[in-house]
Amino acid sequence: MNKSEKKAELHRFIPTSRAEMDARGWDELDVLFISGDAYVDHPSFAVALLARVLEAQGLRVGIIAQPDWRNPDAFKVMGRPRLCAAISSGAMDSMVNHYTAAKKKRRDDAYTPGGQSGARPNRAIIAYTAAVKGAFKGLPVIIGGIEASLRRLAHYDYWSDSVRRSILVDSKADLLVYGMGERPLQEIVYRLQQGETVGEITDVPGTVWLSSFPPPGVMLPDFAAVEHDVERYAEAFALVEKEGHNALVQGHAGRYVVVNPPAQPLAEAELDAVYRLPFVRRPHFSYQEKIPAFEQIRWSVTSHRGCQGGCAFCAIARHQGRFVQSRSEGSVVDEVQRLSADPQFRGTISDVGGPTANMYGIEVRDRQRCRRCRRSSCLHPGICENLRVNTGRGARLLRKVRQLQGVKHVFVASGVRYDLLEKQSDYTQELFDHHVGGLLKVAPEALSDPLLQVMRKPKAALFGRFVDSFRDHNRRRGKRRGIVPYLMAGHPGSTLSDMVDTALFLQRYHLEVEQVQEFTPTPGTLATCIYHTGIDPMTGQRVKSSYSERERRLQKALLLYHQPQQRKAIREALQACGREKDGAVLLGTSSRQPSKPAGNKSGRKRRR
Repeated sequence: MNKSEKKAELHRFIPTSRAEMDARGWDELDVLFISGDAYVDHPSFAVALLARVLEAQGLRVGIIAQPDWRNPDAFKVMGRPRLCAAISSGAMDSMVNHYTAAKKKRRDDAYTPGGQSGARPNRAIIAYTAAVKGAFKGLPVIIGGIEASLRRLAHYDYWSDSVRRSILVDSKADLLVYGMGERPLQEIVYRLQQGETVGEITDVPGTVWLSSFPPPGVMLPDFAAVEHDVERYAEAFALVEKEGHNALVQGHAGRYVVVNPPAQPLAEAELDAVYRLPFVRRPHFSYQEKIPAFEQIRWSVTSHRGCQGGCAFCAIARHQGRFVQSRSEGSVVDEVQRLSADPQFRGTISDVGGPTANMYGIEVRDRQRCRRCRRSSCLHPGICENLRVNTGRGARLLRKVRQLQGVKHVFVASGVRYDLLEKQSDYTQELFDHHVGGLLKVAPEALSDPLLQVMRKPKAALFGRFVDSFRDHNRRRGKRRGIVPYLMAGHPGSTLSDMVDTALFLQRYHLEVEQVQEFTPTPGTLATCIYHTGIDPMTGQRVKSSYSERERRLQKALLLYHQPQQRKAIREALQACGREKDGAVLLGTSSRQPSKPAGNKSGRKRRR
């Protein structure tokens, strides 16, 4: 890189060093962002997105990515910011990022150059906040991102096997922003600019603050009550689910954690404006090694936010919100055109989607009715009549993108809801005809109805109809494509018998699973509450969980029924749950033939 190119690079990215500040003629920052992820200037990386949003307001912002939390000088490289520091652990909770479901240390980190592990601390929000407060006495500290968002109240922590206090209390930060942070962060920074102290900013929607007295709001069982009493913990969780549109208050040893009502979702035009910001769409020029997470999403496009599914194990709705926020078709098309102009683009858009691809364009008929609603899912046990799910927008968007000059292939990789597809014939046709490669990835998670009820997922029969529909389409079009089902072992309510039923379903439909996800209790989810308490907080029913390593191992073996090395474990599992009679069918020693047409997921011969 010559001198002129290097100078240009100094201006393209959000500053990360004093040299980049000097190139802009800045002597200080207004807002300093601290991130547990590497700095990738791309809208899929939240810190970069928020920094660009504030930059567009005329603020001077900088990013320190993955600083050494043990070295105070690492936080001082750009000096003391004028207004505040904004801290995030990154795209993942740091404990989920570091440890497997078996609590073993992960060997890599997709959000770090070279995939190297160890670039961020455990409980990164707490460690970074302590470091910033040590480096800059009296500087307001705002915490946010998924780690802060999902730990905003007292929560069960799987890695310590205990109920921990709100992360606002444990970190000693001044304010917490939860959910998608554009609105609250802009308002906080604006008010700091106007001379308000951070202690005076207590009424911003989408924020959490500490009070010395109980303010008006829905009073939750306090930390002392939920720390050791699982019934009170379940009660608190249910209140949060039902009353989350109101202010929530939870006592913490004489102080009160106050969760203000959620921020209003961005309107379509506002969301479009965010994605028009001048992202470089590259990792910062200082990195010498590839960042795996960027490589995975580099040629993908986010079409919307939020999720109405309410799956028990998923935190997306609690973080991104239950109202789906869709970009305009023109905004998505414009982004794809920018991608196609990249000299390194080879013609393939790897994904057009969001938390669930076919939720793009879903509309709510009556928003006020939603605000009064107490359902934890808009899709379970059935699709709410207040949703207009077949707007035609999803199919139109895919057609427009695939017809763009320079675009050869457009795939949908972010997953689809097959219960919605039954009401979206136009999207289904477009998807099957043009946007599936060799394999279509779907996430039924399980195929036993009692377990699916606990998971808040569609019944197994719907998945069966979806498989039949996809295969019928392939036969009519002469295509050889398969389905990859994603399944989970060890979810609360999951028994060995449920896994036997799931394995028999897979075998009947000639489906093979390459890998099985093991349930990890992550903060803030319904499934984690059930795992900790043994109670479904929304129904009050008792639910058993799999706590032993042996049972989880046997559950996984059943889902991998087609692998010869699992046969011994499968026999052990069948004996343990009294289902030995199913062994003949499951292990392939029965003369009974499967009831569905053959053809495994990849079109290759089935392995024996």
